[in-house]
Amino acid sequence: MVTHAPPPGPPARGPLTGPPAPAAARESPPPGPAPAAAGLLRFAALGDSLTEGLGDPRPEGGWRGWVPLLAASLPQPGAPVRVANLARSGARTADAAGPQLAAALALRPHLAAVIVGGNDTLRSPFDIGRAARDLDAVLRALTARGTVVLTACLPDPGGSLRLPRSLTGPLARRMHALNDVVHHLSRRYAAVHAHLAHHPLTQDPAAWSVDRLHPSELGHRLLAREFHARLAERGLALGPPPPAAPDHPPPTRSAGAWWLATRGTRWVLARSTDLLPGLLRLAVAEGRHRRAGTQEALDHAAREATRAALRALPAPNGAPAPAPGVPSAATRPRSAVPGARNARPHPRGQTAHGGQAGRYPAGLAGD
Repeated sequence: MVTHAPPPGPPARGPLTGPPAPAAARESPPPGPAPAAAGLLRFAALGDSLTEGLGDPRPEGGWRGWVPLLAASLPQPGAPVRVANLARSGARTADAAGPQLAAALALRPHLAAVIVGGNDTLRSPFDIGRAARDLDAVLRALTARGTVVLTACLPDPGGSLRLPRSLTGPLARRMHALNDVVHHLSRRYAAVHAHLAHHPLTQDPAAWSVDRLHPSELGHRLLAREFHARLAERGLALGPPPPAAPDHPPPTRSAGAWWLATRGTRWVLARSTDLLPGLLRLAVAEGRHRRAGTQEALDHAAREATRAALRALPAPNGAPAPAPGVPSAATRPRSAVPGARNARPHPRGQTAHGGQAGRYPAGLAGD
């Protein structure tokens, strides 16, 4: 049985440059009584339009998306799960580290999805250091309270939008940098990670909505099933996987052409003020390096910026910071989730969230 927490405040509008949540909100345990229902599983979702559910409309209006599909499959049939989808269209990493994180910590979730950063890559300027600090703050605060975190790396938007090569190169470099940060932080905080950047589902046109930026209903279902499979391997998904078959047919080519002629044009005009000027400068540099045969210099500069961003992050839990690309060990006490089954051990002897298979955080599961 899935219930939904009350929605947070109004969605963010325009450029999002708000500061991260105050340090006190990150370092002290959130107040509030435990729920009365024994065995209640709390699931919070942070992020942008991908997690909000764009591309999978509800018949009554609004968006559904992969979050409620996954939530319904987490507990045993009939067991309670409370979902708070805090994601909002247009959100960036600063929003996840600010109001979304504060709202999530107040809910004391057992499980939290953190998939954000795509909008950062579609804005100018793009600061991989800021994105890394924001994402580190979110995962640090959640895992410090024992929350199991879900993360994902994302496909390159330039390829799906079928942009010219001079534009896809800079966008791909940004997305690769973001994915490198997500991979590193997922290892550092022992998150349950879904590799979506090169997943076969991203190659299926039926898995995309008409805008080519968001999953269709089928895409959201496949995403929910991917996360369910990763959680089931750790004994953290007890129900059957979400059904794969969509309730509605995929968007047609004519629908895609209509979107491009109407809403797509407005999207391009909106990006003409915050993305296009900077992207055009990058495209000129891309063309110059391509003609000179020195594109590797751009790739090298992007890799070095990512390494510098990761080196600048504070060490997790006071331990020496691992070098980028080196997994960090995380062990936290766990308490068995009601009815959890034993699962196949993680290759390192632990689950992806750092504890024993089939367990959620101590002091949270069932309280």
